[in-house]
Amino acid sequence: MLPLISHSSFGRLHPTGSHPERPERLAGVLEAFPDFVEARPATLSELELVHDADYIERVRSASERGEPVLLDPDTICTASSFEVARLAAGAAIQAVEQSGFALVRPPGHHALRNRSMGFCLFNNIAVAARFAQRELGIDRLAILDWDVHHGNGTQDEFWDDEGVLFISIHQWPFYPGSGGPGEGNATTLNVPLAAGAGDDEYLERLEEVVEPAIRAFEPELLLVSAGFDAAAGDPIGGMSLSEAGFRELGRHASGLAERLALVLEGGYDVESLPLLVGASLEGLSR
Repeated sequence: MLPLISHSSFGRLHPTGSHPERPERLAGVLEAFPDFVEARPATLSELELVHDADYIERVRSASERGEPVLLDPDTICTASSFEVARLAAGAAIQAVEQSGFALVRPPGHHALRNRSMGFCLFNNIAVAARFAQRELGIDRLAILDWDVHHGNGTQDEFWDDEGVLFISIHQWPFYPGSGGPGEGNATTLNVPLAAGAGDDEYLERLEEVVEPAIRAFEPELLLVSAGFDAAAGDPIGGMSLSEAGFRELGRHASGLAERLALVLEGGYDVESLPLLVGASLEGLSR
């Protein structure tokens, strides 16, 4: 099994009340997978690989004030949010270094250079990708985002980077409103699916569109934004992937590059999330 990178703080800190992105998500996952490497926080210079320094300071200051505040209509910042968000980005970096799976919160793929968005404070997978380029000397990498929502923040970060192939397979039309048919460029491929799509539709697009594009790009590293909110019954998504479907997603991703790392994004059914993560890990091990 791939090394797991996480931290007990993800299941305790950054409390958000009844918000869908809450500590219980990770508490259940870490109970199911207690053998993980402890994450270290990303440094400010690592966060600045993707985010503006003044934005990082705004998050730090808002967190330091101690009172819960909305940074945008969907994203809560609490007294421990800055700490936990740094751990999430740091865990993503470690996943790249160790070829592992970062089990983290809050998610990251909506976060932009200068603002939060969609539950996301820092773009964990983008920070990890920039780290891989700068510190590991990786010239060509691919990012596959299978979260139910389009990874708009990641797309924006790498839109003009010819060394990064970004592919997002997601529900559309849906939040955040981007990633529709025809949106893309030479190294940006969006694969929108209608609400209700399940295992068959995902695997068809994976085999006919996603895999050929990644293989043709020949990345040294594949990063996966592994969201589980496309699962049947997720309170936010509108798709119907099963455990078997996520097992197949993992199996297909495992052979597409010499190096592989995954970072947890969405998945908001607290009861099913550990089972879905486990299914993807089984697929990755095949």
